[in-house]
Amino acid sequence: MPGSATQTITTTFSPTPASRRAEILIADELTLMREGLSALCNSIAGYTVVSQVGTATAALAEIQRLQPDVALLDWNLADLAATEVIRRVRELGLRTRCAVFSQRKDKKTVLEALRTGACGFLLKTSTYDQMAEALTQFVNGGIYVSPQIEVMSLFGEPGSRNQVEDPIETLSSREYQVFTLLVEGIRAKEIAARLQLSPKTVDTYRSSLMRKLDIHDVAGLVKFAIKRDLADLKAS
Repeated sequence: MPGSATQTITTTFSPTPASRRAEILIADELTLMREGLSALCNSIAGYTVVSQVGTATAALAEIQRLQPDVALLDWNLADLAATEVIRRVRELGLRTRCAVFSQRKDKKTVLEALRTGACGFLLKTSTYDQMAEALTQFVNGGIYVSPQIEVMSLFGEPGSRNQVEDPIETLSSREYQVFTLLVEGIRAKEIAARLQLSPKTVDTYRSSLMRKLDIHDVAGLVKFAIKRDLADLKAS
């Protein structure tokens, strides 16, 4: 139901398994954010934070080493896309379920996270109760999306064709990753390293996404992203 305060797949709300505390890894490049989120998670009965890291590379290494129940990944990890961490965790067959947290709530970002295999998308404006419910869903095999995000709008209304005409929706997952990094001011060589692609492949994606959006320079992409609230511009 649109506007509902709860947007989950399962409905139970009790930390499981009861025999032990569920283990959580937190990855965010900002120390205060990591420590604050860690303190919040540790205060919820049944959960304990076993690792805090500031990079995606460290997150992947710790997930492989510890295999916690849940990994909470900031969407904007600097060295590797959060979606790449999720993809590798799945390819390795690890038990850890990965969720994304972010300030962004645009449809394309949320969908890309979920399509990659994230078990949830949490806004950084989430409350204590929302975090507790999200963790419960994660450890019990459910999916949770912050209630501030209109879940039904993510998939479009039945019979509505106008939404698929949105140019941003025509971008593939890889094109959208490249688009997101370009508007953050990341150079093609670094984008290639983060996504583990060749620079030539990144150039191909850049040309393709510019053609689809009918925008032909990075400045134009930045303006488009700002207008659509798709940019996470960091102060240098």
